[in-house]
Amino acid sequence: MDGLEAREFNYLKSLDNKDFRIDSQFYTQMPKKNLALSYDKIGNKLIKSQYGISISMNEDDIGYPIYRMNEIHNMFCDLEVDKCADITPEELNIFSLNDGDVLFNRTNSFEWVGRTGIYKQESNKKNIFASYLVRFVPDVNYILPEYLTTFLNSKQGVWDIKRRARQSINQTNVNPEEVKEIEIPLLSMDIQKKIKTLFDISYENICVSSKLYKEAEDLLLSELGLLDFVPNNDNIAIKSFSDSFSVSGRLDSEYYQPKYDDIVLHIKQAKHDKLDHLVSIKKSIEPGSEAYQDEGIPFVRVSNLSKFELTAPDIHLAYSLFSVDELEKLQPKKDTILLSKDGTVGMAYCMKEDANLVTSGALLHLNIRQAKRAEVLPEYLTLILNSKVVQMQAERDAGGSIIQHWKPSEIQEILIPILSMSIQEQIETKVMQSFILKEQSKQLLELAKRAVEVSIEESEQSAFKLIGEYECLN
Repeated sequence: MDGLEAREFNYLKSLDNKDFRIDSQFYTQMPKKNLALSYDKIGNKLIKSQYGISISMNEDDIGYPIYRMNEIHNMFCDLEVDKCADITPEELNIFSLNDGDVLFNRTNSFEWVGRTGIYKQESNKKNIFASYLVRFVPDVNYILPEYLTTFLNSKQGVWDIKRRARQSINQTNVNPEEVKEIEIPLLSMDIQKKIKTLFDISYENICVSSKLYKEAEDLLLSELGLLDFVPNNDNIAIKSFSDSFSVSGRLDSEYYQPKYDDIVLHIKQAKHDKLDHLVSIKKSIEPGSEAYQDEGIPFVRVSNLSKFELTAPDIHLAYSLFSVDELEKLQPKKDTILLSKDGTVGMAYCMKEDANLVTSGALLHLNIRQAKRAEVLPEYLTLILNSKVVQMQAERDAGGSIIQHWKPSEIQEILIPILSMSIQEQIETKVMQSFILKEQSKQLLELAKRAVEVSIEESEQSAFKLIGEYECLN
């Protein structure tokens, strides 16, 4: 019986649960409470909860920007979203987001489900949210949005969310009514306002970081004459056999759209080279889901990658799978560029330091060749890969499939413009400053989360002390 988890629970009480839970995990993993604190159900402290809109979306800027489940990171809704939805004024009135709304990701992989972020209003910009998400509007007399967001991202909140999650083969779901049943500690307004201040400073850093990154992108595009580039949307192109299949091996008409010729022409007007001439390209591994475990070496997949960061993975691999030499070769080093070739293709991230992790086979490792290090800087090349300069080449090569795949042989052939070293250095400086601010923002949010956890585990006094120590050091 050693190690057996058991808990006796009254059947009649289980009927009170909104989802009629009778699975053992739900009851054996009930969170522990701090008896010195007062608790109440989240639902009792909400003014409103609401599902997002279920509607078709587009990438042509038609309608209003719409938040989806993959556009929440580090306890904030992203500043930019990829898709729009064309909705009526009546629907806009219902689904328009307001400053301080808390968005909860109700369905996704087990790793992502429950991800929660606060929405910050930018000027008069109108944004809406998709049905994968739920909007919570807390009563600020009891719970500030920043505190609710932090609690749902804390280890106590995540624990309670995960035990309520229902897993199927392809996805995991959490009923928002179950989230409203979670009991939240009613911390004092003094500590909640401290949490809000940390969020405010963090958000300011994010905005400045975004501005610097945009300046780096604009400098790149301006130098290439692409700052105001509008793709040719004609869908007819006439190509001879010698200019098409005999060169590319492609017969699909989408590949030959004029907009792709336009971008390539712009690149060729500048000094340029093929990616394969600039970098070595190495594949990683795909051990299969049967090798996944909870502990070991972190295993990074495409879902953990964005152009701004690598998020910590929940999946690990056993160290015993690798020899010392194999592990050394697989682990990305400082200035290695990770590039996605499957799923969401063409995302690139430059490693800031050597990392103790292994990446999936969907991520390629790009390292600038020794002979080319005087010609191209790592952060400059990463920005190029994430810009429309390469994204349109990726769209051309990988388009037309339900699950996109960008062949390494095609990636080798993409064209990279090479600007002067002085311009590259200006770009890299802005990018590095952007990442420093983003990291500072992340640290502030981690402090907010730790302060909430300490308030629950120890006391609010301990949390105030923790925040005060950080403020003294910074």
